[in-house]
Amino acid sequence: MSSSSSTNTETLTSSSSSSSSSSSSSSSSFASRPLSQLKHMDIIDLLPNSTFDFRFQLPRQAQDFLERREVREFMSGALAGAMTKAILAPLETIRTRMVVGVGSRHITGSFVQVVEQQGWQGLWAGNMINMIRIVPTQAIEFGTFECTKRAMASLQEKWEQNECPKLQIGCLNLTLSLSWISPVAVAGAAAGVASTLACHPLEVLKDRLTVSPEAYPNLGIAIRNIYKDGGIGAFYAGLSPTLVGMLPYSTCYYFMYDTIKKSYCLTKNKKSLNRPEMLIVGALAGFTASTISFPLEVARKRLMVGALQGKCPPNMAAALSEVIRQEGLKGLYRGWGASCLKVMPSSGITWMFYEAWKDILLVQKGLI
Repeated sequence: MSSSSSTNTETLTSSSSSSSSSSSSSSSSFASRPLSQLKHMDIIDLLPNSTFDFRFQLPRQAQDFLERREVREFMSGALAGAMTKAILAPLETIRTRMVVGVGSRHITGSFVQVVEQQGWQGLWAGNMINMIRIVPTQAIEFGTFECTKRAMASLQEKWEQNECPKLQIGCLNLTLSLSWISPVAVAGAAAGVASTLACHPLEVLKDRLTVSPEAYPNLGIAIRNIYKDGGIGAFYAGLSPTLVGMLPYSTCYYFMYDTIKKSYCLTKNKKSLNRPEMLIVGALAGFTASTISFPLEVARKRLMVGALQGKCPPNMAAALSEVIRQEGLKGLYRGWGASCLKVMPSSGITWMFYEAWKDILLVQKGLI
């Protein structure tokens, strides 16, 4: 009897030890395995020596979704935009005030005026909505750009492989080719339009919070007052001029970045840019695009916030005419210096962060 009891005790001890070892091994194995290799159900110890455990269910569909190239490009854009805006929010505040004609006409004067009236926190007025706006905007913009660029390049390749169709007009035989179309330019235009259509209401909120913090002290009040004054349509005020202004800017912006990048790499016999070079190339692309499209930006801002001053022009042409009549041609570039001061570092930093996040989320994962 004693021998049997001893044997049973040893068996239980051995079983317990084996179970503990197995549980420890399972937990250790779980901790050491990458997420993509986890089983659908795994046992995890709450504490190293705990007898309790729970089962962790990993949604495979969600993991597969996050591994897609397009999703990671969207994520890279969102992270790059958020990091850039957090750094450059004060310049955005000053730029917006100067463009719409609020306060001083000089960068330094506007800076001092904001600090005196609202304190240092005034430089970040509207930054919360700006951060909420920039994450989806940059995600959609960069994601759309990358997807459209690949689609256009693939379409051109298939078009050439299947022989370009010919159009006969009398004695003329015309070959229809897509080779003259720049995939980058088309992708840039598509990116600008897509992000604008999706995120324009957030742009309206951001401008109202920045220009008139007294009337719109926080996001909730801004949403309520704008809706009360004009309904849902008020959140899309200035959409048409925004799209008109965005097309040349976005097209030029992405085209210039790609062109300068390729030309520099070809000249220096390099395959890719380092981080400082990305910063410079991105800044040059932003400067060029902003200079070309700035008059349209002035008209767009006037239309979007004109209601605050009780003199909202009916359309973009009227807004441009009003600016020229009141301030002359130089009025079309009022705030251009502040805009470049903001756009150049913003563009450079955004591209630098975007390429860095692409390296982390795509290149290191073998998705590119």
